[in-house]
Amino acid sequence: MRSKRLRDWFNWLGFGLLALALVVACQRSPQAGGSADGANCTVVEHELGTVCVPNEIQRLVTLDGPAFEHAIAVGLKPIATVRAEYQKSLESRLVDAQDIGTSGNPSLEKVIGIQPDFLLGLTLGSEDIYPQLSQIAPTVLLSFEHSGQWKSVFRQASAALNQAAAAEATMAAYDARTADFRAQMGNRLEDLQVSVVRLYPDSINLYLKDSFAGTVLQDAGLKRPPAQDIGAAEAMGRFGNPIQTSISQELLEQADGDVIFVWTGENTAEATAMAQQRLEALRQDPLWRQLKAVQAGRIYPVPSYWIGSGPIAANAVLDDLFKYLMEPA
Repeated sequence: MRSKRLRDWFNWLGFGLLALALVVACQRSPQAGGSADGANCTVVEHELGTVCVPNEIQRLVTLDGPAFEHAIAVGLKPIATVRAEYQKSLESRLVDAQDIGTSGNPSLEKVIGIQPDFLLGLTLGSEDIYPQLSQIAPTVLLSFEHSGQWKSVFRQASAALNQAAAAEATMAAYDARTADFRAQMGNRLEDLQVSVVRLYPDSINLYLKDSFAGTVLQDAGLKRPPAQDIGAAEAMGRFGNPIQTSISQELLEQADGDVIFVWTGENTAEATAMAQQRLEALRQDPLWRQLKAVQAGRIYPVPSYWIGSGPIAANAVLDDLFKYLMEPA
C-alpha cells in the first residue's frame, strides 16, 4: 500500500509540474493560443480553430515529418521536430533541429522548454493534444484524407507559414521538371506501364493512381497497369482504402508492369528488415519470376520517399524516374 501511495503521489506530482510548465509557457509567450497583437500576426483558420500566426516566425517547431518537409521546402529551418524512420531521406536536414520525440508522441516538456513561437503539424497524430499545444504557442494542424492530396496540404502549410509565394515557386520548379521528363521520354510514354509495389511484413500491396507516388507518376506522364489505375473514390468503395490495396500471391500478375518499383521500408528497423526478407523470399516464387518486369530485369527497390508527403520527396521520386527510365542517348 505504501509503495502504491508513493507511485500515485509521484504521478500527481508529474501532472502538476506539467500543468505548471504550461501556465509558465503561456505567461512567457504572449502569442500562446493565438492571442498575439494583430499588427504582428496573421489570422489563420484551420480545422481545429483560429490562431494568429507571427508574421515573422523565428522559433518554428514541426510536429511530424510532413510539416517538417513543408517548412524546409519553402526555405524555413524548424528549430525542433519529431523523428521517424521514414524521414531518412531528410536526415541531412534534421541535423540542426532538436529532437522532440516521435510523430503522435512529442514531448510536451521539451516543446515548452524550446519556447516556440509557432507549431505546425497534421491533425493525424496531434489532434488529441491540440488543447495543450495551443496553450504553448499558436498551433495550426492541417487535415487530409490521403497522401495523394500532398500538393493541397503543402500549399495550406505554406500559407500558414506566410510562405505562399515560396510554395508556388517550389511547385513551379517541380512542374518544370515533370515537363522536362515528359519531353525527354517522348513516344516511350505511350507504351510504358509503371507498377508500384509495397511489401509489408505480412502482405503485398499495390499503390494506386491517387497515392503520393501515383500522383508523381501522373505528373510525369506515366501509365499504370490496369489493376493500379484506380482513382481514390473508386478505390475507397472497392477496397476501403483510397491509395492502396492488398493482393494475394496468386494475383501477383496485378503487380506486373514494364517496370516495377518496390518499396520495403517501414517505420521501424525491425519491420523494414522483415519486409526486405519478404522481397528475398518473393524472388524465389515461380509466379514472381514469371512477371515480365522481373524477366526483363526491371525491378527497382526504392526508399521511403516513394510514400512521401511533399515536394522534396516528389523531386526525389523524379530523380529515380530519370535514373531508371531514361535510356542513354
